[in-house]
Order: sequence, then C-alpha cells, then structure tokens
Amino acid sequence: MNRSCKPCVPSVVCAATFATVLLAAQPVGAQSWPAKPIRIVCTLAAGGGVDATARIVGQGLTEAWGQPVIVDNRPGAGGTIATEAVVRAPADGYTLLMTSPGHVTAPALYKLGYDTLKDLVPVSMIVSSPSVLVVHPSLPADSMKALLALARARPGELLFGSSGNGSPGHMTVELLAMTAGVRLVHVPYKGTPPILVDLVGGRIAAAASSVASTMPHVGAGRLKALAVTSGRRSVAQPQLPTVAESGVPGFAVDVWYGLLAPAEVPREVVSRLHEAITALVGRADVRQKLLAAGLEPTLMAPEPFGRYLAAEVAKWGKVVRAAGIRVD
Repeated sequence: MNRSCKPCVPSVVCAATFATVLLAAQPVGAQSWPAKPIRIVCTLAAGGGVDATARIVGQGLTEAWGQPVIVDNRPGAGGTIATEAVVRAPADGYTLLMTSPGHVTAPALYKLGYDTLKDLVPVSMIVSSPSVLVVHPSLPADSMKALLALARARPGELLFGSSGNGSPGHMTVELLAMTAGVRLVHVPYKGTPPILVDLVGGRIAAAASSVASTMPHVGAGRLKALAVTSGRRSVAQPQLPTVAESGVPGFAVDVWYGLLAPAEVPREVVSRLHEAITALVGRADVRQKLLAAGLEPTLMAPEPFGRYLAAEVAKWGKVVRAAGIRVD
C-alpha cells in the first residue's frame, strides 16, 4: 500500500464527523421550527389594531403549520413592557412581538432597558391603519388648508385631543403643527372614546384617530373628516385626500403594525416567518378579515422594514425634543 494514501481514510472520516458536528451545532429552530406553540406578545390591550392583527395572523399560521399561535397581550408603558419581555425571551423563534408606531417613539420618551434597533430583528410590517383628521362641524374649516389658515389666525386657541402624551394621535398632530408652522394646544385623554365624546360635544376642535372610530360619526354628521394622515389614501375611504395632498407637502404619518423577534433568532426562521405572512396576507379571505377590521395590508420585508424603523426612530426623536413632549 502506498504510504501517501494512509491519511486519506481518517481525513474522510474526520470531514464527515466535522459535518455531523456542524449540523448538530445549528440552532434547533433553524432545522425543525416550528415544533411547539408560538407566542405573539402584543404591546397593546385586546380589542385594538395590534391585537386584531396578531389574532388574524396567528389563526392563519396555526392553520398553516399545525402549531398553536398564542396571543399574549401585555399593555403598558407605551409598549415597552411587552417589548422587554420579548427581548429577554430565548431567541428561538417561539416568542415574537407584535408592535406599532409606539415602538419607534419609545426611545425618545422612555428610559429603556433594551436597544430598540439592536435587540430586536424585524420580521415583517404587516398592515397599516390610516388615521383621519376630524374636526367639530361648527369649526369654519372644510379642508386642511382652511384648518391651517384658521390655526394661523387663532394661534394657540384650537384644542386637539389624543389618547395620551406621546400617543400616536399626539405625535401626529404635533408633527403636523411643526411642519405647517401653526400652534395647536394638546389635550390628553385616556383612550379614544373620551376624545370622541368631547370632540362631538364641541369641547375640543380636532383629533387624529382611526377610520373605524371616526367615520361613523362623520357619516352621522357629528364630525367633519378633512384628510388622512398616511402617505397614501385609505382603501376604505378613498375620497379623503392625504394631508400631503391638502397643503402640507411631504407629510406622512402611517399607523402600522408589524412583527419583530429577538435579535439572535436564526435568519432561516425570520425568512420562513416573513414568507408565511406574505402568503397568508395574499389570501382573499384573510385580506377581507383585515379590511373589515380597518387594517390595510402593507407588507414590508425584514431589511426594508429595518431601515424604515431606524428612520422613524430618528424622525420621532426630533419631534419629541422640539415639542418638549413628556409622557405621563
């Protein structure tokens, strides 16, 4: 036997052994995920858009994969309680976060125990829910341009309501005021219902809230809808112009809901999740459920979603600092 050939057999064995060890070292989730129930932690209470998105998506994934998807609502502190729970969870793909724009305003409003952009990995933006800028019928303004002209003529007199300091409605109108160069007075409430009670009653002048909560009042003549704050027109109310179309070029505030995971979750799991959500939202029956809940499919893949989140963190940080916003 040629001595030069002797190392060949053990080399082959070593290579095979090394490959086996390498395969065994791969995260279990990347090989067989999902092999047990998945938990989606929601940053807001049951009944809202975050919860509705999680439940519609969760039901679809349960049907697709045969593994239960459990929705776990953990509201409070602007979504930071739920977010921290997910950041601290094992990075195996079995604990996920369903969140909203509060995720990108939190760094400027709260002292966080995690890094918003580094400790979580984007999976998918899933839907958006346009906000409508509504006013009391007695206000002499039938358009955004008329409202802004009125605000300039009466600086610091027009009251707008939101569901609390630092809430999406608050941040939206503060950005509008800054962009348009007008001065409005913020009145914080605890939730949307009391805002609408006072707005319908004429005690405040304006608010930015969801299509689902505002348009029944508009249809009954109790409120006037001027524009949607999003970057595109609403699918449900296409007759309403955007704020940008109505005299504030470049203005866009989108209320979105999306899925994130702990930063070290295997890339294969993130890809599989996004692909499954894309297929799910592409189904006609699922789209119908989303639209019925006031949610418009707005899919965004992990990489562009990550860039969007980073840009939003920077944008809202500037707004918070310029407006001097403080949370309750």
